[in-house]
Amino acid sequence: MPFLFIILLAILAVIGWFILTYNSLVQSHNHVEEAWSDIEVQLKRRYDLIPNLVETVRGYAKHEEGVFTKVTEARNAAMSAKTPAEHAETENVLSSTLKSLFAVAEAYPQLQAGQNFLDLQHNLTDAEDKIQAARRFYNGNVRDFNIKLQVFPTNLMAGTFGFSKREFYDAPDIAAEPPKVSF
Repeated sequence: MPFLFIILLAILAVIGWFILTYNSLVQSHNHVEEAWSDIEVQLKRRYDLIPNLVETVRGYAKHEEGVFTKVTEARNAAMSAKTPAEHAETENVLSSTLKSLFAVAEAYPQLQAGQNFLDLQHNLTDAEDKIQAARRFYNGNVRDFNIKLQVFPTNLMAGTFGFSKREFYDAPDIAAEPPKVSF
């Protein structure tokens, strides 16, 4: 009788471990998805600011149409990116074009002193800061999830149920710092 009880207890322990491990993987996966959603929300906020910024600068620098077109094209490309790698690549291009836009703005002191431009610049800097914070949060969740997928014996269960490693969202090279305008 005690032998049967020990076997039953062992079976229940294994079943409990499977349930806890699976639930832990699901929870970590959902944390990664939630963190990625936070990044997308902040990127959308940034994308929504860009047309206003372009129009504000355009009012002063009508002859710089090429810069405005490049910013708009880069914004559209960034908005259509799907994976973290695509986002990193398109954000790199977008940040580069925004720096060009700010370089144009530097030639117009009245523009730089305007409240609308200053508000847009502040909001864009704030958006960049929030994107960076969301990226750190996402990458932390990805790190934790990927570790769970790699450690034994959880890796056996992860492979069985189709959990796969997630990629980090690396900051674009140019976007390591928010665009800055000197006054």
